[in-house]
Amino acid sequence: MGARLALERSAARLVGRLSRAAGCGGGTTLPGKLLWKVDPTAIDALAARLPLGSALVSATNGKTTTSAMAAGILGRRRRLAWNNSGANLASGVASTLLEAKGAELGLFEVDEFALPEVMRRTAPRAVALANLFRDQLDRYGELEHVAERWRAAVAALPRSTTLVVNADDPLVAELADGRPAALRFGVDDARVARAALQHAADSKYCVRCGTPYDYAAAYVGHLGDYRCPRCGHARPVLDVVARAIELQGLDATVFDLVTPAGTGRVRLPLPGLYNVYNALAAASLCLALDASLDDVVAGLEGFSAAFGRFERIDGGGRGILMLLIKNPAGANEAVRTLVEGGVPPALVVALNDAIADGRDVSWIWDVDFEPLLERAQRIVAAGDRAAELALRFTYAGFPPGRLEVVPGLEAALDRGLALVPPGGELGVLPTYTAMLQLRAIAAERGLVKPYWEGAA
Repeated sequence: MGARLALERSAARLVGRLSRAAGCGGGTTLPGKLLWKVDPTAIDALAARLPLGSALVSATNGKTTTSAMAAGILGRRRRLAWNNSGANLASGVASTLLEAKGAELGLFEVDEFALPEVMRRTAPRAVALANLFRDQLDRYGELEHVAERWRAAVAALPRSTTLVVNADDPLVAELADGRPAALRFGVDDARVARAALQHAADSKYCVRCGTPYDYAAAYVGHLGDYRCPRCGHARPVLDVVARAIELQGLDATVFDLVTPAGTGRVRLPLPGLYNVYNALAAASLCLALDASLDDVVAGLEGFSAAFGRFERIDGGGRGILMLLIKNPAGANEAVRTLVEGGVPPALVVALNDAIADGRDVSWIWDVDFEPLLERAQRIVAAGDRAAELALRFTYAGFPPGRLEVVPGLEAALDRGLALVPPGGELGVLPTYTAMLQLRAIAAERGLVKPYWEGAA
């Protein structure tokens, strides 16, 4: 290690320790921000020191869970440098690399807008691209803008880098066209498909000629088995597949994991078809990194939820079930999972509009909350934009007498818990920064570890 890099590394670590000592969080990004500011090329040098290289995971939805699943698989036999706190900008990757003493393999969840920069600097062995949904339009712009950045970044990757793509997402699947090293994953079980595309589905037009796709099966948002009736562009052949899927309420999902290495029956201890997609992405990435099918199955079956993503918390005689919502596609799947598995009688729904959430909260009008509202008994609308949320629910026909507006998150959490009988469970659906704040409240009460310590 060069003297300059060693000095930069020591200074950045010191900043992290001071941040933690001052109670300013886990120090998961500040050291990396400093390093990034002083010497952006330090990431290149630190990543190059990992003897087994790096792997990246990016997506609009599910990248934290997918990365955690991959860590559960790969961590069985390799020492990982993994940004488990969810700090997924270049500064977060830099912070992780700073603490990567003795690590063999880098596993990094990466923000979709930061992906090109991180790809360029880490020279990854494998990159998993799981989906692109409309999200934070005021920050990212339209989907095609993000896809264009990804196309350019993928084109610059070495031919030896394995690209893992969700073949059920047309925008993502086409990124692997012509690449010699690629794995394509998807779902093949029409029994769990939706009856039709959701009205808020995003990429439903042919990526080649712009004609609306015909769907033999639509699974999550615009993800599915598609074919263009005009030019014939269609979902590519799948390398890694989920078949014979059984959705077991809010407890688990069971499916056949069909891979080039064989087939394994997986009992994933998470509900929802979207988590099957997360498992497929993680399995494909790990297979690309030479994990065995036995390790993949064992890692998935031993997984527990990532923080805030279908996380169950013991609230002291009452349970808390927390499901992150942050855009129409993800929120619709959270609603679908609760409706199919059982809606808790009381819900806290929290809407913030911080930069990390997106300032524009108009997306709540594209979420199909109605099936949830038909079953919920009481709802507490919370967060910085609680009033808009309450308006959305009122227009959907939820009775005003069963709806409360409590903007403060701690007060809203307490009010929600008070609505739940002992032994019952409160459903909490927060946006990203609301989720972090609610977890911080839970951590202060000793109910969970801080997310930078306890992320699964």
